[in-house]
Order: sequence, then C-alpha cells, then structure tokens
Amino acid sequence: MPESPAARATSADPAEGLRAVAALRRLADKLEILQVRRARALGWSWQDIAAQLGVTRQTVHKKHAGRQGGD
Repeated sequence: MPESPAARATSADPAEGLRAVAALRRLADKLEILQVRRARALGWSWQDIAAQLGVTRQTVHKKHAGRQGGD
C-alpha cells in the first residue's frame, strides 16, 4: 500500500518530500473550495467563512467570490 502524501512529506529525500508538499497543497486548495461552496450554500457569510479560515473577509471573498458557485 503506498504511503500517504502526509507521510511522504516527512521523507528524508527532499525531492520526494517536496512533491508530497505540493500534492498536499493541491488537495488543501480543492478541499477549501469545496467547503467554502458548502458554507455559502448553507447561508454562511463571507465573514463567518473567513473567521474559520483565519483570514480576512476581503481575502476569502477575493479568492472565492468569482468561482462558480461562490456567489
């Protein structure tokens, strides 16, 4: 069974570790998009979402408002 990206991110081989970090970033970005869409569909404000992500309302709005389903 292959190791997870999280496990590979701690590899002693920097090339493998960095590839794993890049894969984790892509996954985190996809999950953020998914959860922001869910939150907006449930009526969450940009401020509510921003608070959960630890960023400003303006930051989350700028990043997600233009996306399909992002309002």
